[in-house]
Amino acid sequence: MATASTNITHDFPGFFKVFEDGHIERYMNSDFSPPCLDPETGIESKDVVISEETGVKARIFLPKIADPTRKLPLLVHYHGGGFCVGSALSTPFKSFLSALTSQANVICMSVEYRLAPEHKLPIAYDDSWAGFQWVASHSNGKGPEPWINEHADLDRVILAGESAGANLAHYIAVQAGATGLAGVKITRLLIVHPYFGCKEPDKFYQYMCPTSSGTEDDPKLNPKSDPNLMKLKCDKVLVCVAEKDFLKSRGEDYYETMKKCEWGGTVEFYETKEEEHCFHFFNPKSKNIEILMKRMVDFIKQD
Repeated sequence: MATASTNITHDFPGFFKVFEDGHIERYMNSDFSPPCLDPETGIESKDVVISEETGVKARIFLPKIADPTRKLPLLVHYHGGGFCVGSALSTPFKSFLSALTSQANVICMSVEYRLAPEHKLPIAYDDSWAGFQWVASHSNGKGPEPWINEHADLDRVILAGESAGANLAHYIAVQAGATGLAGVKITRLLIVHPYFGCKEPDKFYQYMCPTSSGTEDDPKLNPKSDPNLMKLKCDKVLVCVAEKDFLKSRGEDYYETMKKCEWGGTVEFYETKEEEHCFHFFNPKSKNIEILMKRMVDFIKQD
């Protein structure tokens, strides 16, 4: 009987390690929390298939509908996890997105893109874009998902993500403008503790994306080098960072880039003191979670 190799060829602590025979072990695996009616928030959720061919899914969260004639903004979310861990169908994201859906009174859809390194980048970007195109297919009110047809205002779409998910959300906003995607209007871009690589060559990203240099000349790692940045389709951007986040400087760089590039919208900045990267998932007892959540909700609700 064959046994798995114990010789490690690549090790990225906190994410995954690769063995000589090619098999991969993650340092943490996501659970699966089934969709349901949340008794605390009254939020109902369901899972939908975006593509039968690729298996890409999404989870949709629907708040209590007080007035069936009034459509609600749609928040499209991309989860964090370094492109290689995490799941839109897991307990942490279910709890977070149920709370955000309830407090902001929006419909939320989180895309379950395929993970690296089994699915090499840019597959996560392609899946994320496919999810957004699927949203746009509802613009005539005859798309495949009744919740979006009946309750979502596609002239008020918010893109959001944390860490690698923030990278994906930014990419989709640029892609929507660059391709002239019709049927949706992106009004807000919520960028939380973004992952845009490092100033040194990013070997972690490069392993997941063999076609990338892993350096700042890759526009997916450095928006400043993206020739399509000025085509970003959005009215307002909020950049959130954490004081002790090892990626804080990249969030600051992103904010400064968006502030100076004259892309046509406005950009805001919010820093949480004394906290680390994505603390609202890793430090659930933090008193700052409620404050950060309020800042997000206020941004979403801005006129």
